[in-house]
Amino acid sequence: DWLMKILFLSRWFPYPVNNGSKLRIHNLLRGLAKSHEVTLLSFTDDPLTNAETTVLQGICSECYTVPWSEFNPDSNPARMGFLSSTPRSLVDTYSAQMENEIRRLLSEKDYDLVIASQTTMASYYQAFGKTPAIFEELELGIFYDPVYLTSNGLERYRQLLTWLKLKAYVSRLLRSFAAITMASSREFSIFKETFPQFEKKASVIPNCIDLSQYAVTGIDLQPDSLIFSGSFRYRPNYDAMLWFLNEVFLLILEQVPDACLLITGDHANLPLPHLKNVHLTGHVDDIIPLIASCSVSVVPIFGGGGTRLKIIEAMAVGTPVVST
Repeated sequence: DWLMKILFLSRWFPYPVNNGSKLRIHNLLRGLAKSHEVTLLSFTDDPLTNAETTVLQGICSECYTVPWSEFNPDSNPARMGFLSSTPRSLVDTYSAQMENEIRRLLSEKDYDLVIASQTTMASYYQAFGKTPAIFEELELGIFYDPVYLTSNGLERYRQLLTWLKLKAYVSRLLRSFAAITMASSREFSIFKETFPQFEKKASVIPNCIDLSQYAVTGIDLQPDSLIFSGSFRYRPNYDAMLWFLNEVFLLILEQVPDACLLITGDHANLPLPHLKNVHLTGHVDDIIPLIASCSVSVVPIFGGGGTRLKIIEAMAVGTPVVST
């Protein structure tokens, strides 16, 4: 029963918990905090986020944030990234402020462990010094699959170059971590195939939820209602809805004219086909009652890594799921 001091680094500020990455991170923090002292240092998309006033203060001993800047493929750093051995997105979104904060915290407190969530945070490994570190939730499938699933020759070549560059970069990263985790057995299979020399460092920590948080009662079921939850800032979610609306929802409306589809989350001002009975809700403070009120949760996801937490959440409240 060793009480460790852990510095947890996150790309996503895990409150409000409105996407799969935030949900995984939030649950990991809750689990770790039961036995250890956890400091959270996180990027935040919302400049108004106050790390000192959120519910995370009841979980983490300290919370700090750094503003996040989205990847801009047309920026000068991104263009220079073509010539770098580091993926362009990491070159462009690199934050000197984040690196300085990591170094500051590690110098001020004797941490036993750094947990770097996802590749974005693992890329700051040079700031960890001699503190042991875990690379939490390495995702490879989102880059691996397009190489083999894309039929267009030119696009497949572009995806292959992206994959080879990422593969070389991650191989360098992995040498600096004592352990690597991923969210699914399939991600582990891709990892073993790609980095067999690091297999003994790797473990699967599946996505999980606390069922006690999903005990909904008194919810009226809305007939002929479908729901899709997911931010379009994650490209596979947007691609999923483009495909579903173009290929599936029209067929549903032919059979059930009153069927309606709710799409929740940040839609990033991306265009969708104009179809009747499609409602964009935007951000919803508590999505669980909404999922519980719908007849079906649709999850037509073709890309991405890990596992779909939206499926687990739907099952937790007893809403049937139709997925690819």
